[in-house]
Amino acid sequence: MRIAAKWLFIICLPVLLLTGSVSWAVNSPWLYQYGFDKYDISEATGLAQSELDKAAAGLIDYFNSGGESISLEVVKDGESFELFNEREVGHLKDVRGLFRLVYWVLLGTLVYAIVYIGVSLIWWRDKRRMAGGLVYGGGLTLVLMATLGIGTLVNFDWLFRQFHLISFANDLWMLDPARDYLIMLFPQGFWYDAALFCALATAVGALILGGVGWWLKRRN
Repeated sequence: MRIAAKWLFIICLPVLLLTGSVSWAVNSPWLYQYGFDKYDISEATGLAQSELDKAAAGLIDYFNSGGESISLEVVKDGESFELFNEREVGHLKDVRGLFRLVYWVLLGTLVYAIVYIGVSLIWWRDKRRMAGGLVYGGGLTLVLMATLGIGTLVNFDWLFRQFHLISFANDLWMLDPARDYLIMLFPQGFWYDAALFCALATAVGALILGGVGWWLKRRN
């Protein structure tokens, strides 16, 4: 039972770290701002910076709300209008469902990790096995993130398309960059940067946990 629990803990760590990184990215206004600035979204959309900030805040609120659909009004050239059309609204609803799945997976793996560490330290009094789990889990995470990073650098277009084909049961994600504001706000380059950010943040978390495990293992 201890061996099975340890290996489940090792497998949970990459999932925990990756879903944690994704959740952090989704709720980080500075990441949206970074993309808006880097890809000159204000010029591409004709929206003022204050309206872009409003759009980012509205999306973050929607991803964490229970509302049926998003309704986001912005001002352009002195006129107010709904930022997203019906197709974009439907896709954002699918995206929110995906993010909620990420949140639940994050919660489940976090609870298991806490329980495993607590049982190892208090009940089994086996710091060395728990430390080994941290080391191996951190190492597994680094291998997976290195693979993801290389794949992103080599052929991100293919990965991006496959992700959408697997994650969504419809084609609402196929938008027109000439008229759909959602893809104008978040061009493919933004998602490339976001993927690298999540992989890097996950790798940093793995190094920290692996380092703690290595230190504990040496002490015990």
